[in-house]
Amino acid sequence: MKKLLLLLSLSVGLFATEIFEPVNMIDLNGTAKDMVYVESELVIATDMGHIEVYKMPQRKKVKEVSIPDVKDFMGDIMPARVMSTDKIGEKYLLLSDSGKGGYANLFVHENGKTVKVIGPDDHKPLIKARFIDKDHVLLGYLSNEVALLDLNSKKEKYRVQLSESKFSDFALNEDKTQAVFSCESGVLSLVDVQSGKLVRTLEGQNVDNVYKVDFKKGMVAAAGQDQRGALYNVKTGKGTYIKGSFLIYATGLSPSASKVAFAMDEKNNITIYDTFTKSKKAILKGQKSTLNVIIFKNENELFSASDDNTVMIWNTKK
Repeated sequence: MKKLLLLLSLSVGLFATEIFEPVNMIDLNGTAKDMVYVESELVIATDMGHIEVYKMPQRKKVKEVSIPDVKDFMGDIMPARVMSTDKIGEKYLLLSDSGKGGYANLFVHENGKTVKVIGPDDHKPLIKARFIDKDHVLLGYLSNEVALLDLNSKKEKYRVQLSESKFSDFALNEDKTQAVFSCESGVLSLVDVQSGKLVRTLEGQNVDNVYKVDFKKGMVAAAGQDQRGALYNVKTGKGTYIKGSFLIYATGLSPSASKVAFAMDEKNNITIYDTFTKSKKAILKGQKSTLNVIIFKNENELFSASDDNTVMIWNTKK
């Protein structure tokens, strides 16, 4: 009997979910609103009118790009909130609010110069932007429209309405040929980047707003207001979901898409699952505010940002 109890205890220990705390942190001058990891650089957008660029793994701050302050609806001067950022080569992208009518400013920084590409007079209520190549940027409109902007001509190659629901997020696949768009309806739209054509819809797993999406190796992860962390196979359109205990604000897939991270509870913990078995692999504890970005650097290391001035760095390697 004692031997049986010992064996049961050992087996439970082998399959117990591991708990991890952050191995490092980056303190920001502002609240993190968006973040990308490109070419060993962590580029972080803040609500204080700038992006901060850190060389990893040294966590050395190598660049800070600031944009002009704006006037709010009361006429007060305040820092522009940088909603979205990206990097390609030595080019940096900054999408911010303009303080005028809900319209956006879009800046490109290169060779020490910051150039405004889109301003409030262009009347573009943009929420997210990402480089497709050095000359083109994919845009996500509040109205759930997708557009491809030519940076040289400053004109859109197309602008397509995906649905009547309000836009939430989009994510590109690895070669930037396709993007998945999420909205408040819970239906995801798979789009061909060069044409703007709808390839297919992914639906059935989320029944409410999908806050964030990620897209890797033909798999899509979706973080839902309905407390569901959804997973879709893009090729087949089939999906499944993992039930959380709170609104799920953020998600991220590992490079191989064998692991997925969701912000699954009200304590802002990050839970990592096996995407194929849905088994719980790890819980990352220590986030103090509502999560907005989760990025896998590799299969074991992650970055996370929330509504505060700290970016956390995690390592789940045993």
